[in-house]
Amino acid sequence: MNWKFWKRPPSNPVVAAYREATSPRPARKTPVADARFVILDCETSGFDIQANRILSLAIAEVSKGRLRIAKSRSWTVFQEDAPINKAVAIHGILPSQTAGGQPETEVLLEFLPCIHDAILVGHHIRFDIAMLNASLERHYRAALRNPTLDTAAFAMTSIEAFAKTAYPGQHEPSLEEVCAQCKIAPLERHTAEGDTFTTAQIFLSMCALHQRHLGRPLTLADLPVLNG
Repeated sequence: MNWKFWKRPPSNPVVAAYREATSPRPARKTPVADARFVILDCETSGFDIQANRILSLAIAEVSKGRLRIAKSRSWTVFQEDAPINKAVAIHGILPSQTAGGQPETEVLLEFLPCIHDAILVGHHIRFDIAMLNASLERHYRAALRNPTLDTAAFAMTSIEAFAKTAYPGQHEPSLEEVCAQCKIAPLERHTAEGDTFTTAQIFLSMCALHQRHLGRPLTLADLPVLNG
């Protein structure tokens, strides 16, 4: 996730403040209890990073080992040409709903202050980050610089049922599969708010499981955190 302003500072003050506040490389010795995590999920008009668009976005904060419900946010994003396609059959977001959403530029400027110096967490988060980066590039010639954690990858290191094997066809577990192992009921599946809340729950569950396995408090070095 390369930042676009190494040679020229960003002109938008919100984007500039985000850049100054956010380190792409967290200290690995940081206790997990002292780190701030922002769980996120996007629902989109399709899976083509450049051609498709974000229709909804939701975030939730986890800090001090707790889900901070009061700091949850969600946005419906106005997209003039939102199609009715196979993606709509999954998330159910109709063009009539996005017609009442906020402009993408506004959503991004409200979103960035929420993720200052946070580790971004999501299930198969690479896609969400790629969609957000495409949006940031279009409007502000910017990209995210936060460290990230994929709960699918975390499940493969913390839950025995998903441990990596030598089998070449092994796939990363789905959100439903991880929920089943953690005995968590998914909430409003394939909505940004529901998937964000569910991902936050499995993240906390896996942290607790991993801590019991190691027999000590976790640090960021114990988690599959990728630098921004």
